[in-house]
Amino acid sequence: MATRFREWPWPLQALFYVGLAVVLVVAGLYVPGSPLTSLRGELEAAQKDMKPLEADVQNLRVYKQRRAELQADMDALQKQLATLQTIVPEEKQADQFILMVQRSAVSSGVSIRTLTAKPVAQRQYYFEMPFEIEADGPYYSVLDFFARLGRLSRIINVGDLKMEDIAKKSGSKFHMTAGTSVTGTFTIATFFTNASEQPPAVGQTPAKR
Repeated sequence: MATRFREWPWPLQALFYVGLAVVLVVAGLYVPGSPLTSLRGELEAAQKDMKPLEADVQNLRVYKQRRAELQADMDALQKQLATLQTIVPEEKQADQFILMVQRSAVSSGVSIRTLTAKPVAQRQYYFEMPFEIEADGPYYSVLDFFARLGRLSRIINVGDLKMEDIAKKSGSKFHMTAGTSVTGTFTIATFFTNASEQPPAVGQTPAKR
């Protein structure tokens, strides 16, 4: 004799409902034309479209990190360029350079008697601007003067150094300060990079307009 569903034991009823739910879900997923099948297809299509987007995002993350590294490198190069432009400026800045040399001499107790500009010499990547200097002062003051020149912000080369004892030099036209023991001449040269600052070559005259 068949029994009614409501008369079944509750465990069997629960099992029946679970089985029915599973059947409905499976039918909804795989039966053609069902809303779940349509949604499932849209979900799979969206997942396929998302994969290349995820790859693009990953590539963009790499570029973002690379951009930060490049920016740091550019900042470091800008600082190096600023330092190099101080050491070897684009312009001659001759007046500023002469003042730097004169201040170094005064701070050391050295007297610069003459400072004569020499012709600018063109090199492969820069221009050399030399000056011939006659100076005198106490021996250790002269040493301190050369040391100060070496600590200036611009590159300076000292050459053609000719020093002698002041006692061996006669007929000096300058009044020597107390303690002066050596006198002599030497050449100092500094550098710049701007070709427009180069003066016309000796023997040439500017073109007439």
